[in-house]
Amino acid sequence: MTTPDRRLTRIARSVTECDRCPELRRYCADVGREKKRAFADWTYWARPVPGFGDPNASIVIVGLAPAAHGANRTGRMFTGDRSGDFLYAGLHRAGFASQAEATHRDDGLTLHGIYITAALRCAPPANKPTADQLERCRPHLVAELEVIQPRVLLCLGRIGWDSALSALRQIGHPMPRPRPRFGHGAFAEVGRVALLGCYHVSQQNTFTGRLTESMFDDILDRAGTLANVGR
Repeated sequence: MTTPDRRLTRIARSVTECDRCPELRRYCADVGREKKRAFADWTYWARPVPGFGDPNASIVIVGLAPAAHGANRTGRMFTGDRSGDFLYAGLHRAGFASQAEATHRDDGLTLHGIYITAALRCAPPANKPTADQLERCRPHLVAELEVIQPRVLLCLGRIGWDSALSALRQIGHPMPRPRPRFGHGAFAEVGRVALLGCYHVSQQNTFTGRLTESMFDDILDRAGTLANVGR
């Protein structure tokens, strides 16, 4: 039987080679050529970004999309930007990450019990994906969830929440009625999977205090309790 890590490696290759959204591939490539002054010496990843983490995870974090000068530059989810700084510091405090910093793909960071993915694998202009782009990208999320079979989906933001629900429906999980709505701390049981909502770890939320470290710690603690992993 093929192991989860080998199956996820194949999915990662499929993600990286994906061309379902030519307009996003062009945008990511353009960003990689133009760069940001602070990263002028970088060779940008500039293509779809695969998931990252423990192939035997009980918790899957579903974010929005790679940042244009974050994961689109480094090639790893939430790596190289302020959102990732907040996320990985919290995961480290909770015992899910080996270190609090995520700067590049070969920085030694490992995750334990957690896998990180996103609703969209290419950086979208203005960080606003279209409904069609999310739908075309969703098979990647479905494939990952079918392999990992997590107990908990921790959804960062409404798009992560809605994408997770749609992926679970495609897999065959029964949908609650009415359809669960996103909110910080929202909870729903979808078949055998627990959904938790959390405000996105974007600068817009963390710099304004809408999402604080203690709020994020509480959500991670709840996710760990539901999945029976963590500290």
